Amino acid sequence: MAERSTAAVDVADNSGDEPLTAQAGQATADGVAETRERSTDIDEGQGSGGTERPGTRTSPPELHSGHKLAARYRLEECVTRLDGFSSWRAVDEKLRRAVGVHILPAYHARARSVLAAARSSALLGDPRFVQVLDAVEENDLVYVVHEWLPDAVELTTLLSAGPLEPHDAYQLVSQIASAMATAHREGLAHLRLNPNAVLRASTGQWRIRGLAVNAALRGISSDTPQRTDTEAIGALLYAALTQRWPYDNDAYGLSGLPKDIGLIPPDQVRAGIHRGLSELAMRALVNDGATASRHESPCTTPEELVKAIGEMPRIRPPEPAFTAPPEYQSTSYQQGAYGRPAPRPGIPQPVPAPPPPLQSRTGKALKWAVSALLIAALGLGSWQLADALMEKGGKSGEDNRTQTQDSSDKKAQLPKPAAPIKIQGAQEYVASGEAQAREDVGKTYDDSASTYWRTNRYNDGPTLAPYKPGVGIVYDLGSARTPATASIGLRYNGDHTTIHLYATDSLTPSTGVDGMKEIGTATTTGTSLTVKASKSVKTRYVLLWITDVPMAPSDGYSGAGYKQAVTDVKFTG
Repeated sequence: MAERSTAAVDVADNSGDEPLTAQAGQATADGVAETRERSTDIDEGQGSGGTERPGTRTSPPELHSGHKLAARYRLEECVTRLDGFSSWRAVDEKLRRAVGVHILPAYHARARSVLAAARSSALLGDPRFVQVLDAVEENDLVYVVHEWLPDAVELTTLLSAGPLEPHDAYQLVSQIASAMATAHREGLAHLRLNPNAVLRASTGQWRIRGLAVNAALRGISSDTPQRTDTEAIGALLYAALTQRWPYDNDAYGLSGLPKDIGLIPPDQVRAGIHRGLSELAMRALVNDGATASRHESPCTTPEELVKAIGEMPRIRPPEPAFTAPPEYQSTSYQQGAYGRPAPRPGIPQPVPAPPPPLQSRTGKALKWAVSALLIAALGLGSWQLADALMEKGGKSGEDNRTQTQDSSDKKAQLPKPAAPIKIQGAQEYVASGEAQAREDVGKTYDDSASTYWRTNRYNDGPTLAPYKPGVGIVYDLGSARTPATASIGLRYNGDHTTIHLYATDSLTPSTGVDGMKEIGTATTTGTSLTVKASKSVKTRYVLLWITDVPMAPSDGYSGAGYKQAVTDVKFTG
């Protein structure tokens, strides 16, 4: 892709084009074209888009801040000066808004193609693209006016802080692929789709700038425009997932891949990357040297990429962090305090005195009289109760049984025994690198202790890292259940085996393990393990995640090393 060589001199801006580069900024006052930039495009096979007229200059006329076009567009700041054209941030004084303007001489070799591209882009009218507002030729100048989005942020800037979350990367590739599919249906291509050309608005919507125009300004063309734009979308997704440019050169503020290793999948660059998005990026980049998914064909057009995205499980946004409500403050309307004035700091409060005891002779007599009446009442009540029991005889033992003594009620209050949960399906979960034994997953719940799903053999352990963050299987319980325990049969003992259970959202989880809710964990040195739920979690899909495996001897399946095999998995809940 041509952008790989020229990208190193691009710097982020908000104009819709690359800003003034070090080389372009050294152009003389008469605007002589930069030889290095022009020759780079030609060397990369993009073509110059035409030849200049003999004896003519391609430098723009003398322009400066404050210059007005059509007595309306006031130029404010030059952000690009390159190969005979310049790009400016300007102000539309009629509508009092910021705009961007591309300017080149009317006799420039690419002036006609720039005008045609701008007018075609303006006719599309799709809000996912930065809109062309005006395309004019007057006074020996051709200029294109487009939207300026001061509240939008370039993908270049976003990636400088780190890779995108899976949901954000999913939204990026979904919206960009859908927009480009629409453009290609109208016969429009971008051909300069890179992190500088993609913006995220304050609403979260992704916008594309420079459709057709940016390529026309640089004389870029392609015999396979759909494939070129599809590969570019794959590169954007790759960069969003890994914070790396998927080639061996640094570009757009991103480090390239190490030389001589080829184009490796994103989930081999960083741990915890969403597997479905990683495969999607490789399917889009397959025409540029990537290895296609083992199960899916490459995507050669934006339309095919949109279809592939639609076949993926939807990636939901992360749940918002829970914020505890503020504690209620106690008021003065507490027991014994109603109607009292609130205490004032620094002023001692009077302590209420208890009522005086009955110390007089009359008071003592009153106390003895009340005590005697209470004793008499108790005696009378006891005699009446005994008489009633005598009349009922033996029936009293049965009739006086209370609800809490009823045997059926006691049974109702006992906790229900855990019931077995039938596994409806399973799939191996691969967080990074290669799968272990995808075809043997069904052997872990086929009710046969003699069949296994095995991990690969590793030289170091027991912890699988740094080879892998872990290995495991996602089980489908058929419906949302609350697992209480999981019993797991193991082939190898020794050292220790550590297994975690996580609740996830599908057989192909939309988040890494760090984004899942842990149900429980356990460790064993034997050949069986029971994981008890440490918290009550309702879920349909459960990931059995192995992070540590024992040292095991050589057998008929693999040599000696750190490894484990799983069989006879059962859930109760």
